[in-house]
Amino acid sequence: MVEQTEGTARIAVTGLATMGSNLARNLARHGYRVAVHNRTSARTTALIEQHGQEGDFVAAETMPELVAALAKPRQIIIMVKAGQPTDAVIDELVDLLEPGDMVIDGGNAQFADTRRREAALRERGLHFVGAGISGGEEGALNGPSIMPGGSKESYAHLGPVLESIAAKVDGQPCCVHVGPDGAGHFVKMVHNGIEYADMQLIAEAYDLLRRAGGLKPAEIAEVFRGWNSGDLESYLVEITAEVLGHVDAATGQPFVDVVADQAEQKGTGRWTVQEALELGIPVTGIAEAVFARALSGHVDQRVAVRDRLPGDVPSTVAVDGLVDDVRHALYASKVVAYAQGFDQIRAASQTYGWNIDLGAMATIWRGGCIIRARFLDRIREAYDGNPELPSLLVNDYFADAVEQAQQAWRRVVSTAVQAGVPVPGFSSALAYYDGLRSERLPAALVQGLRDFFGAHTYRRVDREGSFHTLWGADRSEIEA
Repeated sequence: MVEQTEGTARIAVTGLATMGSNLARNLARHGYRVAVHNRTSARTTALIEQHGQEGDFVAAETMPELVAALAKPRQIIIMVKAGQPTDAVIDELVDLLEPGDMVIDGGNAQFADTRRREAALRERGLHFVGAGISGGEEGALNGPSIMPGGSKESYAHLGPVLESIAAKVDGQPCCVHVGPDGAGHFVKMVHNGIEYADMQLIAEAYDLLRRAGGLKPAEIAEVFRGWNSGDLESYLVEITAEVLGHVDAATGQPFVDVVADQAEQKGTGRWTVQEALELGIPVTGIAEAVFARALSGHVDQRVAVRDRLPGDVPSTVAVDGLVDDVRHALYASKVVAYAQGFDQIRAASQTYGWNIDLGAMATIWRGGCIIRARFLDRIREAYDGNPELPSLLVNDYFADAVEQAQQAWRRVVSTAVQAGVPVPGFSSALAYYDGLRSERLPAALVQGLRDFFGAHTYRRVDREGSFHTLWGADRSEIEA
């Protein structure tokens, strides 16, 4: 087979778990001859047997066979576990490739690894593209949102292929060249961080409506269905209604009641928070979502504390008006989470010289990806109107939206506190909003304390320079 098809495949995929297999099928459905390979050949065989009729595949049992099947310049997509497994595949490939060939990592790689790999392969005359791919297994098959980094030259060759298989919204592909080296994987990481925050906020809305409002899962499902026809329209709100409305066949109970309340995480949310700390960008909504998942996993601790620290709270509160208030709070808090995520992308772009178009990121997230939502059009319009926008929250549309939601937002946080329902996402988003709009923050006192115990100095509001007060002496002030 290899002799008959040598040098004829347009692109290759190695790593044929669900995502890799579906991506290969997507490529084949769009008319590309696709060379496919997996470390265990049984998956390659299964793909051809089950889906070979969908397009033109070339099965390769070994990596040399995979490379030989490709037309030059060769393009090989790696779809394996991030970290050492990806490095192992790259190490196996590079000695088989020639200058001008391209290696594309479609996994959830740490962007620093992507920068390292891109630099190493560039020295060998090879192109390396870190491409964030969002949409899960369905998106990989039917049209994902794709965030490729790498050189402009690599995108000139690869871009048309990726754009053809990406999701389309208003005729535009949800794929664009993000920027050099690790830019694509950085943006995908932040996308996932926003996804964490979005799901946490949705979960808090559900929890508050159920525990404080007394609504049943099926009733809350209908609330979310209604919300999905308005400003909150999004993939996550849509599927929330489906999950809440589902009944477990084995028990007849609401599905959500038979699922363990311990949320897993694969690391991209944690990476987002870690990188935000390095950049000095407060992504409080994402951080609270990551910590909420961590807390959910500490089952023994939760059990130990539950009976020891009961809360003296009412079982329910008046539901009148609560549903609409939660809707406003959810929208405003989502705006804050997205604003923080875009702030982080902008900061990284400036730090690493990526020149990322923030409006374009909103554009390619409108379809295919998990956080696709109606208001991404508004985000795109905001950055198209002012690429130097200091925050989404100063854009007229978003400023008006959070202002109109403000009183309901405060009532929701207050209600949650009184009812003993934890809402770290809602409350941190509101605190961020209040922090941004405050004329004076207590950071002045923090600086005074730092100067007192560590002589760290401070700046004044009435003249330039740094100063230190001689706290242990006569408390006179000196210029540092």
